[in-house]
Amino acid sequence: MKNIKRLNHLSYAKINLFLDVLAKQKSGFHKIRTIFSEIALHDEVNFTLTKNPNIKILSNIDFVSTENNLIYKVAFFIQNKYNVQEGVEIHLTKNIPISAGLGGGSSNAAQTIIALSKLWKLDISAEEMHMIAEKFGSDINFFLTGGCALGTERGNVISSLDPIHLDNILLINPGFEIASRDAYNLVEISKNNNDWEKLIETTDPNYCFNKLEEGIVKRYPDIKNIIDHLNKNGVKKAMLSGSGATVIGFCPNNETAQNLSKHYSKKNFWNIITKTKKGERNGNYRC
Repeated sequence: MKNIKRLNHLSYAKINLFLDVLAKQKSGFHKIRTIFSEIALHDEVNFTLTKNPNIKILSNIDFVSTENNLIYKVAFFIQNKYNVQEGVEIHLTKNIPISAGLGGGSSNAAQTIIALSKLWKLDISAEEMHMIAEKFGSDINFFLTGGCALGTERGNVISSLDPIHLDNILLINPGFEIASRDAYNLVEISKNNNDWEKLIETTDPNYCFNKLEEGIVKRYPDIKNIIDHLNKNGVKKAMLSGSGATVIGFCPNNETAQNLSKHYSKKNFWNIITKTKKGERNGNYRC
């Protein structure tokens, strides 16, 4: 195997174009059906091999202690599982908001699994990578595949889909976090929504859906206000992203997206105009 000492990975965010909650399982997890899509927004994670066995993480923001960091947890697990004697220094440039329903932490964790398999010469199989991912979170499995995919069970069973190309996507974050557990606890299970099939067939954002939104908007009026404002000001569809608190506005053109972005920038709300990422996970890392 090639002797690699450094890897630079792009770690993409995701949006759930569709998310339905089908049932609550005895395990406490919820059975869902979701359509994931990576978007252009991304973090950058740089991995450098070290001779000492330490795992060191540096970041442009101070967002969590090392021991509680998902990147650290995954790296520590892999190091111990495969009896690795070397270490790694990881530099994280964070652009994706934390706990925002955009999968930033899960994406970082997936890139860590992929990178350390190469850096530590472990040649971990795809099946093993997915088994590791399942130990740390439901979304990590998607990011091992990337692109656009259908997620079932608790979101960890992944089936790749053709890309759904959407431009002029406005993301707005009101500045507070919502724990996924809390979002799912607010869900009232009801009749399944089958518009996911129409979304795949037509790629029309009007078929996008998020079951978690019903409970969240009752608990968090700021999110309802953003969704209402977007719907009244020219977007095709406005909805919650994942478990929130980020809101997605599917805009018909760049002018609409820019005008709404300026409105929320004046309110000091984090926002960005992005698009779905084309193609599968190719070229996300470079040696």
